[in-house]
Amino acid sequence: MAKLVSTTYGNALFELALEEQSLDAMLEEVRAVSEIFEENPDLGQLLNHPQIVNEEKIKVLDEIFSNRISKELLGLIRLVVEKDHAKELPKVFEYFVDQVKEYKKIGTAYVTSAIELSDSQKSDIEKRLLDTTKYVEFEMHYTVDAALIGGLVIRIGDRVVDSSVKTKLYNLTRELSQIQLKVGENTP
Repeated sequence: MAKLVSTTYGNALFELALEEQSLDAMLEEVRAVSEIFEENPDLGQLLNHPQIVNEEKIKVLDEIFSNRISKELLGLIRLVVEKDHAKELPKVFEYFVDQVKEYKKIGTAYVTSAIELSDSQKSDIEKRLLDTTKYVEFEMHYTVDAALIGGLVIRIGDRVVDSSVKTKLYNLTRELSQIQLKVGENTP
């Protein structure tokens, strides 16, 4: 259900922004509003509180956002709250941002390495990703995990390229145990 809500409203906002040729402006607004929700968890709690009627929630939203964000975005937020899906607003915003990035061919890559990468290594990885994917730009996120022992794990969306030593050792161990099982089965 949550995925359906975020997809439905996120798509509606995306289509509206495309139609009105306001994709960049809407993206900026959505990111700003998302940040407000993240920095003010009380606002989310208020919008999700079952004992506060929707009219009061809408009044608070109007006080906070009127004349500060577009009427289209405020209208979407109000609609989501009226339909009692306020807890899904962050996912709606996330879906919208993902749609815009996909439309603009901006990928998001998560790179995990065993050690801190140098700037030139990071640049080489980004260049390689640009050369081998459909994206024209990447938002790169780097983390270090010493448990990898060596190599990299790169995740773009639901695709993962794992060239870590840890995974190679795991796969080798698994293959060796399969060989041992087969050898054990053939001996009398």
